[in-house]
Amino acid sequence: MSDKLPIVLVFAGADPTGGAGLAADVLTLASMGCHAAVVVTAVTAQDTAGIKAFTPIDTGLVIQQARAVLEDMPVAAFKTGMLGNVANVTAVASIIADYPDVPLVVDPVQVSGRGDALAEEPLDDALRTVLFPRTTLVTPNSVEARALAPEADSLDACAQELMNLGCQYVLITGTHEPTPNVMHRLYGNRRRLEDYTFERLQAQFHGSGCTLASACAATLAHGLEMPSAVDEALQYAWESLKYAQQLGMGQAIPDRLYWARQGDTHTDDE
Repeated sequence: MSDKLPIVLVFAGADPTGGAGLAADVLTLASMGCHAAVVVTAVTAQDTAGIKAFTPIDTGLVIQQARAVLEDMPVAAFKTGMLGNVANVTAVASIIADYPDVPLVVDPVQVSGRGDALAEEPLDDALRTVLFPRTTLVTPNSVEARALAPEADSLDACAQELMNLGCQYVLITGTHEPTPNVMHRLYGNRRRLEDYTFERLQAQFHGSGCTLASACAATLAHGLEMPSAVDEALQYAWESLKYAQQLGMGQAIPDRLYWARQGDTHTDDE
């Protein structure tokens, strides 16, 4: 067994608040015992309330960033977040295609939590045709799942459609559903595999989707099988939301290092 940290290569946008995007990915992966290598796909101007502006990175530079890492480091998992435009989706898919044995976690984010656009054009078709056929796990919320599978008449049907497109596993998160508790659903092998139920937290969070997708990439990089990987990632994500802090005037920012501060408190009490 190697004692080296598993490396996760992340494709995502830069958020100056540190609440979402690459900063969220790096903190989550580090917290879960991985090393994060990052490819910047977009630069944003945003606060904890919403997006002010964004610019996708030139596709050639996206490719150069990724190749520089992949020619130097053994990557144990890929994770994608904000990609910004169709050209970058296509480029990322072409890069990942050269590594068929490396798991890929896709957070199909196209809008912020407030509904602000995070892409120059709709990416649904590009995700469906070039990225999902290579995807190990896709992590849409229920709104995203319905948008990606518009002809489906239920969330179960959405998941089946995403698997038909090539996704090996689908994790549909339930935060947007009008239920007392939050129920997440994992699908694979053409069926619903697991339901995970969590207490509904009342705050609005900045970067919750990034946190969950990166946590899934981390557990897969550590070699966990899918149901266990998702279970552990969901537990971690929920705890980070439970201990979120209101650092700005908008949404709360998850505390991805909550366990370290819990340890400090425990030591002080003894």
